Amino acid sequence: MFFIHDMEERMTLEPAYFSGESEAKILDELYQRVEGRNTGTMMIVRIMSITDVSDGEVMQGTGVALYTVSFQALVWQPFRGEVVDGSVTSVLMSGFFVDVGALQVFMIPTSFQYTVEGSTPSFSDVTADGFTIEVNTQVRLRIKGLRSEMGAMYAVGSIKEDYLGPLLQ
Repeated sequence: MFFIHDMEERMTLEPAYFSGESEAKILDELYQRVEGRNTGTMMIVRIMSITDVSDGEVMQGTGVALYTVSFQALVWQPFRGEVVDGSVTSVLMSGFFVDVGALQVFMIPTSFQYTVEGSTPSFSDVTADGFTIEVNTQVRLRIKGLRSEMGAMYAVGSIKEDYLGPLLQ
């Protein structure tokens, strides 16, 4: 789910960049460092607005200035039970991985049978629907469990409900 989140980041500026354009340098570095970052519990999609840039405090002994930048960001945070769409990135005998933005979801298909046709591993539907799941297939799934690490998010998902599974293309 997407949210607007108030955030704060501490930025440093080397003495070589002290000038009338110090704030522009800090903001450029903020955009490069923060946008697209995965915090482990959410992904920062975009900085929407800068709320405040504090006055710089020179750190003793180094000459580096420390600034605190407050901003609002658009973030994506997955939740247990949420239905999402993603793309299959790899297929293994035990299941397949689906990338949903920065979230990697592992799926264990129960009503699908693992097959290898040529060099392409895939899961084929054993019912009359005849769906095939292989690399680059678009899949709609429900997140059943989440695990977070610093800089990465992982989940386990399911396609065992109505309207979930491979999307028609």
